[in-house]
Amino acid sequence: MPDQKLTSALPDALTAPRTRALTLCGVLVAALFGVAAFVPLPYTLTVPGVTADTLGDYQGRPVLTITGAPLRPVDGQLRMVTISATNQDERTGLWRALQAWADPAEAVRPTDTVYPKSDPVKSEQENAQQMVESQDSATLAALSYLHLSPEQVKVDVDLGDIGGPSAGQMLALGIVDRLGGDGKGGGLTGGRTIAGTGTIDAQGNVGEVGGVPLKTRAAARDGASVFLLPRGECSEAKVNTPDGLRLVPVDTLAESVAALEALESGGAVPSC
Repeated sequence: MPDQKLTSALPDALTAPRTRALTLCGVLVAALFGVAAFVPLPYTLTVPGVTADTLGDYQGRPVLTITGAPLRPVDGQLRMVTISATNQDERTGLWRALQAWADPAEAVRPTDTVYPKSDPVKSEQENAQQMVESQDSATLAALSYLHLSPEQVKVDVDLGDIGGPSAGQMLALGIVDRLGGDGKGGGLTGGRTIAGTGTIDAQGNVGEVGGVPLKTRAAARDGASVFLLPRGECSEAKVNTPDGLRLVPVDTLAESVAALEALESGGAVPSC
């Protein structure tokens, strides 16, 4: 038989049916949270990715190969930037997602916005096609700015397996710098490491791309002091901007060139 003295010594609140029920509920809730921590969520983690100098080499090969016109010597760097994402079939647990949300060097995005195609192969093919279109648009925009004919001047771009359209602005600037510089015998960089992002069309319009807070971190990590970006992404770029990185918003290729020339001459430079 149970010890009557021990039972009677316990407070009534601890032996009441309601207390036992609440205790059981608490255990169940804790168990549910424990399970939720390991249940994969439809989110993808993104982090600062690689950068590549459009005036130099990437993975041992020239990024830009230009024929049909004389090239000028260049200094400094014009770096395109990327973000890296976890694999499409890799899902993120609750606790890992919470950690990333609290870390300014990471971002959590719905998987279907990072990989809009359910088929990983199709997603890669789409990214590759976007890069080809970006290269073509960058070439046309740069040659048009320089008043050169695409029938005479040929540009080949090699960025390895980097995909997507966001390198357009920096590719166009690289072409302009190699062929014309600032138009006065000097270059566009002034010896600086310039980074940036933004799509470009054949008319030279710079478009938004997303992921700018992570791209500014990649740029600063790789030595950039100036970051060119689409004007519409200023507010996003100002979130946790790395120290020493100057944000320069633009709408067109001509504005990008003018901003870099102003940096060198001490003129007015756009800011976020």
